[in-house]
Amino acid sequence: MTPLWFRSALLAHGWAEGVRLGIENGRIAEIATGIAPAHADARHGVAVAGMPNVHSHAFQRGMAGLTEVAGPAADNFWTWREAMYRFVDRLGPEDLEAITAFAYAEMLEGGYTRVAEFHYLHHDPKGVPYADPGELAMRVAAAASQTGIGLTLLPVLYAHGNFGGEPPGAGQRRFLNDIEGFRRVVESSRRAVRNLEGAVVGVAPHSLRAVTPAELEAAVALAGSGPVHIHIAEQTREVDSCLAWSGQRPVQWLLDHAPVGERWCLVHATHMTDEEARRAAATGAVAGLCPLTEANLGDGVFPAGPYLAAAGAYGIGSDSNILLDVAAELRALEYAQRLTLRRRNILAGVGRQSTGRTLVEAALAGGAQALASGAAALSVGAEADIVALDADHPSLVARRGDALLDSWIFAGRDPVIDSVWRRGVQVVSGGRHVRYETIASRYREVLTRILA
Repeated sequence: MTPLWFRSALLAHGWAEGVRLGIENGRIAEIATGIAPAHADARHGVAVAGMPNVHSHAFQRGMAGLTEVAGPAADNFWTWREAMYRFVDRLGPEDLEAITAFAYAEMLEGGYTRVAEFHYLHHDPKGVPYADPGELAMRVAAAASQTGIGLTLLPVLYAHGNFGGEPPGAGQRRFLNDIEGFRRVVESSRRAVRNLEGAVVGVAPHSLRAVTPAELEAAVALAGSGPVHIHIAEQTREVDSCLAWSGQRPVQWLLDHAPVGERWCLVHATHMTDEEARRAAATGAVAGLCPLTEANLGDGVFPAGPYLAAAGAYGIGSDSNILLDVAAELRALEYAQRLTLRRRNILAGVGRQSTGRTLVEAALAGGAQALASGAAALSVGAEADIVALDADHPSLVARRGDALLDSWIFAGRDPVIDSVWRRGVQVVSGGRHVRYETIASRYREVLTRILA
């Protein structure tokens, strides 16, 4: 058994001081509190559970920062999407693997220990399937293996260009499958992750604009007991197009026509009416919120008030991977609500609750549910996915308990995160991934070549 001692730790039942975690076979085998470190103990600062990342397109890390120049017309998600299509056309399998590995290393440094990879890049640059339809899924799995991050792989069904089965555009050719082709991708994805400890495979119908109702039903059936994730109501144009097609808004249509429940993650769900928010919450599904990407793309602000009033669950995701930082994502989530409502401490609810503690615990619970990844706290039997904050960091000086989380999220500067363990294996030390130089070197080589 490997012992790790922490000055303090946020456990399932709350804060404790002088905490020793005994790690065995990748899980927390025992917890002792109120004790001094033993001679053999590795000593660390503040322990919190590793955060699940509910939504990632890893390859987009390579284009982060390259779309911040105004175009000839008003820029929005749809103009950004055209730039993404041009970028993805340059990527081969090895390029995808290198970029994904770099994104995953940064995720671990930022406090994520497991990722839901919403994987829609399936074919070669001409749109021709690879000999193995899961070639690129295998590259994602290889990146997870290199970095040590936990993986929930979500092969994506993308079949059409807009609602009602409209033909896709040329820029979407690398994503496209019919149901039979998608079935082969799912099967190959399951083979791709079979050597990854604790890996999960689900499915992701891309969006209501990319699948027909019959294709949505067939895709969900291919999930088996695994998670189902879908983009929904991210942009106002999507809402308008869905109304024109069906007479209903996207969330309204989905809740009326699909078996949405606790296995589902509704990614973004930005443009909901109050009634839709209450209905979505009642299904038990998780809202997959990506505040940094939603801000970067100008999508809008999630309607947290009615959704949380109905006890809705949520998790956080990095989506386009413009920046990989748990604290920054949680801060953006709270600040968007403050700017919209012109009040403070919105997501903490009523009373003298800590906003940081509320955000962390809600995102841990929702993320664990959405990724089908088990426990959402440091507890006996849970996977040993642990993030250690530097207790001597200037931002955390003289803080205890919930104030540590509030200061990390709202006042911390890098590197507050000192160490990270995934299934008890240390993957971040001194704020850096243990294989950072090798992974970053490959990333630099790829970006230098494809962006030349």
